[in-house]
Amino acid sequence: MAIKTKTLLFVVFIVLALGFAYFYFNFNPSEYSLFPKCPFYSFTGFYCPGCGSQRAIHQLLHGNILKGLNHNFLIILLAFVLVYDAIAYLLNNYYKKSFKNLLHNPKTTNTILILVIVFWILRNIKIYPFTILAP
Repeated sequence: MAIKTKTLLFVVFIVLALGFAYFYFNFNPSEYSLFPKCPFYSFTGFYCPGCGSQRAIHQLLHGNILKGLNHNFLIILLAFVLVYDAIAYLLNNYYKKSFKNLLHNPKTTNTILILVIVFWILRNIKIYPFTILAP
């Protein structure tokens, strides 16, 4: 892929990310029905690993870190993975560094998968302290 195409895709991604951030900053998912509801929760009554993420993003964009984490603790892992992957992409594609992305290692992928599954199970246990994990 030519460098101009990569740059264009990167700019489009940044513009979309800023658009989503603007949208989530200005509209609280708890107050507006235009946000999609979790289909897994709607059908089963159980929380999925992503339940509460929209409200968490809204709170984090307003600087309410603890409120955001109360909606979904996994948002920390998501933020880390996205920032790490973006830095690795920039280093490898724009600074011509040979940076090995650890997220592309099967052990890392399996570890993240196990963390998500354990979180999914624990947040649906209706006994304290696991109820803290529910959105």
